[in-house]
Amino acid sequence: MMPAADDRARSSIAEPSDLGLLFHRLNNQLGIILANAELLESKAASDMNRARAAQVVSSVLDAMTTAREIRLRTRS
Repeated sequence: MMPAADDRARSSIAEPSDLGLLFHRLNNQLGIILANAELLESKAASDMNRARAAQVVSSVLDAMTTAREIRLRTRS
């Protein structure tokens, strides 16, 4: 019987040797959010919606930078 997705996620988080994999998964998810936010920004009909989407884009880029900094600091 295959473990449930939640069980696999918990087991990978519990193992520090999989930290690189976790950063990879995090960046993949942030990349998906970024792509969708950029799409929403380009297709927004109003300035207010475009500004909201731009804020999401900016925040995701900040989150990606933060994840990269954490990854670099944990390598030391």
